[in-house]
Amino acid sequence: MLVYQDLLTGDELLSDSFPYKEIENGMLWEVQGKWVVQGALNVDIGANPSADGADEDEGVDDQAIKVVDIADTFRLQEQPSFDKKQFVTFMKRYIKNLTPKLEEEKQDLFKKHIESATKFLLSKLSDLQFFVGESMHDDGSLVLAYYKEGATDPTFLYFAYGLKEVKC
Repeated sequence: MLVYQDLLTGDELLSDSFPYKEIENGMLWEVQGKWVVQGALNVDIGANPSADGADEDEGVDDQAIKVVDIADTFRLQEQPSFDKKQFVTFMKRYIKNLTPKLEEEKQDLFKKHIESATKFLLSKLSDLQFFVGESMHDDGSLVLAYYKEGATDPTFLYFAYGLKEVKC
């Protein structure tokens, strides 16, 4: 199994059990999330509660909750939304912090294509949800989520160059 860690913080953000598609010249990975029910299990043991005189509402308080699989699995922490100025400020700091950590040939590609990826994200800014890794470190990578038109499950966006592949 492969786990993808934030290159700047070491937080686990993704694994190979969630397939990705490269977009924006390989700058971003697009990953489909899914709402799942977590918690309560309805186990049918073959008993007939109505025959036993049990009430329909009788039983355990099940505490079932709906979560997004990716955010739950990697304990992503949602952050407040950014306005355009805040996002551009974040991107400048992120580029400054990430570039020295990349191999030299990757630095050139990163510098060449990150501007168009930033413009792509700015065009979706009002629709984005912002997440950070479990450590909630300010200088780490953002994980972004949005709903494509008509979709009921969120699509996550990762900065591909900000991820480090680790074999488990």
